[in-house]
Amino acid sequence: MTDLRNQRRVAATILKCGENRVWMDPDRTDEIAKAVTRGDIKILVKGRAIKSRQVQGISSGRKKFRQKQKDKGRRKGHGSRKGAKYARLSRKERWINTIRPIRAYLRQLRDDKLIDRGAYRKYYRKAKGGEFRNKHHLKTHLISDGILKEDKQ
Repeated sequence: MTDLRNQRRVAATILKCGENRVWMDPDRTDEIAKAVTRGDIKILVKGRAIKSRQVQGISSGRKKFRQKQKDKGRRKGHGSRKGAKYARLSRKERWINTIRPIRAYLRQLRDDKLIDRGAYRKYYRKAKGGEFRNKHHLKTHLISDGILKEDKQ
């Protein structure tokens, strides 16, 4: 095994890369060992006996997978939380996310003539007062009050 440390060092400066990234053709080691000057090394680089290896990158595969899981709503348990409850989602945003579906449902019921204007107004006010946790909660109220008939699915 011939010592090619000097050739590797010179090649690294010519290729403008680190010594570890210099690749030497194992079939042409004798030819490389005879190269003494920078000119000789440049000729070997041109002749593809010496090349620089590609820079090693960092795979973002795991990061992409993790982000996909987060998009689906995973990885949000107690151990992953840093901020306080309302730092993560403000009170106002939480309220908006609750009230919009409720109001949309009431509007739909009114437009489909399933409830009259009076009932709509009454339940709209109750929703504004925060009586219903979500759309399903409103629906159960309407059924128990006899305003809506329970739909069989």
